[in-house]
Amino acid sequence: MNGGTSRERILGRVRRALTDVPRDERPEDRPVVRDYLRTHGERTTSESLDLLAENLADYRALVHRVTATDLSALLARLLAERGARRVVAPAGLPGEWLADAAVDILSDAPVLTAHELDEVDSVVTGCALAIAETGTLVLGGGPGQGRRALTLVPDHHLCVVRTVDQVVDSVPQALERLAPAAARPLTWISGPSATSDIELDRVEGVHGPRTLEVILLAEDPRSV
Repeated sequence: MNGGTSRERILGRVRRALTDVPRDERPEDRPVVRDYLRTHGERTTSESLDLLAENLADYRALVHRVTATDLSALLARLLAERGARRVVAPAGLPGEWLADAAVDILSDAPVLTAHELDEVDSVVTGCALAIAETGTLVLGGGPGQGRRALTLVPDHHLCVVRTVDQVVDSVPQALERLAPAAARPLTWISGPSATSDIELDRVEGVHGPRTLEVILLAEDPRSV
């Protein structure tokens, strides 16, 4: 006797585990204790930025640091070194960011097709947040970030992170900041897209860009 299907056995275990739960009890009647650490250690702002840069690099992202006055020149240089000619700039991206770049700038209005995005050389975006402890970028579809496909189809993604207000230490802190945007789909990025086959041969660019470059932008007080 095999005791039923796997589904029946699992559901049976769930029912037995719930035998002592009153039928009228609701999930909110039993608050979940959330006393886990909000951050792993205390850091200065500079230490958090160093940790973010270290974890981004550990995920094989290319990291650059720049002030606002030099941002457009850096973007122009990185795109030129890449040989990029067609670049997507999502709605809301500051126009001055690409002012020095010798490229054709494409907008996503009307919406670019997957085929059109596949022919794009690079995409330049901002972000919603960056998480130091995990080296993660979070995009929420806000101004300068665009819809999800813009950063998944092109082979090269340049993402600008404002260090003054977009870097948090931990995932719990990020979730608190992102709560108002919960209605929008969020893209969490930890390094370039990659996968491996059964022989553990790493292949990059399967589910997103092969190359991720992150620019940590220190705001120039004169531009605020």
